[in-house]
Amino acid sequence: MAQAVANVARRINATMEEQRDSLDLSDCGLVSFPDGVFKMIRSCTDNIQKISLANNQIKALSNKFFLTFTQLREVDLQGNVLTTLPEAVANMQHLISIDLSRNKLRVFPERLTDVSSLQHISVEGNQITELPMEKLSLMPALKSVDVRSNPLTPEAASFPHHFTLLT
Repeated sequence: MAQAVANVARRINATMEEQRDSLDLSDCGLVSFPDGVFKMIRSCTDNIQKISLANNQIKALSNKFFLTFTQLREVDLQGNVLTTLPEAVANMQHLISIDLSRNKLRVFPERLTDVSSLQHISVEGNQITELPMEKLSLMPALKSVDVRSNPLTPEAASFPHHFTLLT
């Protein structure tokens, strides 16, 4: 545990010292986004455009996560145990890509359809059976939605759409 904490601290310090625009906390054994990170990185949250929390054991993200990192363009949450996303994800004005592959989602996170800048959504390898195709079709920037390896119903993708739907 102490080694995992030290690893997270090292990565955060490197991000701050080198004034990087990305924060990589993938493969850190996290079960949540550490509250201490908000305090440590407070001075440079506006610079962070990409966060990877891939391959952890994160069960949930708080609204605070999305309210703090308002300039995010890419979020990689693949390989966690998320079952939902907080409502604040709908306020992400700059978000272009979100990867939610290999989580525990049973329902497509419809709040994502409120993010008009979103171009790429991956929910590959979840438990999703239905898609909000009408809402997805209204997303102006959307280019692709990856829903492979989900138990989708046959009619889930039947609505006309302008984006690439990987099934």
